Amino acid sequence: MSAAASSGAEASVILSVGTATDRGRRREVNEDSLLAQAPVFIVADGMGGYEAGDRASRAVVDAFRRHAAHGAYTTLDAVREALIAADDGVAAVAEGTSRGAGSTVTGVALVDVDGEPNWLVLNVGDSRVYRHLGTELHQVTIDHSLAQELVDDGSMRREDMRGFAQRNVITRAIGAADSSADSWLLPVTNGERLLICSDGLTSEVTDEAIRATLTMAGRPESAAEALVARANEAGGRDNITVVVVDVVSGGRRAPIDDGSGSSSMRASAQDDLDGTTIPVRAGERS
Repeated sequence: MSAAASSGAEASVILSVGTATDRGRRREVNEDSLLAQAPVFIVADGMGGYEAGDRASRAVVDAFRRHAAHGAYTTLDAVREALIAADDGVAAVAEGTSRGAGSTVTGVALVDVDGEPNWLVLNVGDSRVYRHLGTELHQVTIDHSLAQELVDDGSMRREDMRGFAQRNVITRAIGAADSSADSWLLPVTNGERLLICSDGLTSEVTDEAIRATLTMAGRPESAAEALVARANEAGGRDNITVVVVDVVSGGRRAPIDDGSGSSSMRASAQDDLDGTTIPVRAGERS
């Protein structure tokens, strides 16, 4: 599907979007939810099993639909309101269960910064946002997980994260004591492809296989379906949800390869990142 965002006399941002979700080969219920409604594109991965996981992720998506998915662009304030409403919604779900409930959330939202379109990238938990430009893939978000902490302190190699027995242990979640979101601003760039996905994809498919699929798959719908198929072929041990967003036009021009190779494009993508934290509450949930 396609989507457009415009603001006053500014040129429209034209997007092409594809989505796919599947319960996988081991789970009986799909606890993932997604929202692909410009200007907001998010994936939520619920926790709580039969009692609450799917309801928790739906509460997150519903909060973003109510508070942030309106107009050509959204705002940081609207995203913050959506995160607070999501936290309240998941808490309400948890109150009616014996095991509690929680949800990750990750995604991108179109915002206007000084008259220019930007992506506000946000993350709570271990679902991810990747940026694919040219043939290069860059992970924008940083997992809130035990595995990531072990990588950060040098106790584990990044390539071993997928096989780590406790890879599903996360350190932040909507509905948990710490539900603050990390965020980054990225200029919207013509020709870039953004991937938003639950860990059901990244726990089964390597970054290199993801990069190759995004490079070769063609339209966003085909890319999303191909990624879900690869995760299932690799075992499908978790729910798998994928949103692929292509920027067709209306953003800035893509970096030009200056002859030094694709590394120049990769450096540009890294230089664009500007990490901050969005506190959901003034303090943590007690």
